[in-house]
Amino acid sequence: MPDFCTCGAELVPDSLFCHRCGKQQREIAAYAPEPDSPVVEAIPQIPAPPPVSSVDFHNPVAVRVAFPVALMATVLSMIPILGVFLWGASGCFAAILYQRRTGQALNVKSGMRMGWITGVMVFALTTVITTVSLVTATTSGGLSEMFRQQLKNPSDPKVQEALRLLETAPGMALVLAVGLVMLFVLTTMLSMAGGALGAKWSSRSR
Repeated sequence: MPDFCTCGAELVPDSLFCHRCGKQQREIAAYAPEPDSPVVEAIPQIPAPPPVSSVDFHNPVAVRVAFPVALMATVLSMIPILGVFLWGASGCFAAILYQRRTGQALNVKSGMRMGWITGVMVFALTTVITTVSLVTATTSGGLSEMFRQQLKNPSDPKVQEALRLLETAPGMALVLAVGLVMLFVLTTMLSMAGGALGAKWSSRSR
C-alpha cells in the first residue's frame, strides 16, 4: 500500500480511501454470502398408542366389569332352567362389555381370561350361597331328607348307606368338597368358552 495518494496527501496506515480526495487505495475483497442452510420441516410427533392392559385380576377395569356380571348370573342361575346357560353367557357378556368399556380389542385368549375371571367370581358367589344353604339344612337335620326326596329309589341299601354318610361330618365334608370341585370346573370352563365367543363376536362386529 502506498504512503501517499496521487493527490500528494500522506495516507493513514491501512486506510482504504484518501482522506483528502477520497480515492480508493486498495482492492476490497468481495463478500461472498454464506449459502442458506436448508430449511428442515418439523415432523409432527405421532402419539404412541396407549399400552394394552393385560386381562387378569390385577386389571381393575376387568374386575369391575366381571363382578356385576357374575353377581347377576349367580342370582339368575337360581332358576333351574337358566343355571348352566347363564354361566356361559356371563363370560360372553363380560368380554363384550370390557371391550366397549375400554375400547381395547380382545383376542380369543384374552376373551377366555375375561371369562375365567367372571367364572371364578360366579363360583365364589355360588359357593357362599350353596354353603349357607347346606349348613342350614344340616343344622336342621334336613340334608339327608333333601337328598332322599330327590332320589328315585331311596330304599336301595347303597342309597341308604350314602344317606347315613351325609349325616356325619366327614361325609358332609366329602360331598361338599366334590361338589365344589365340580362347580368350579363347570363355572370356569363355561365362562371361558363364553368369553372366547364374546371376544370373537365383538372383534368381528368392529
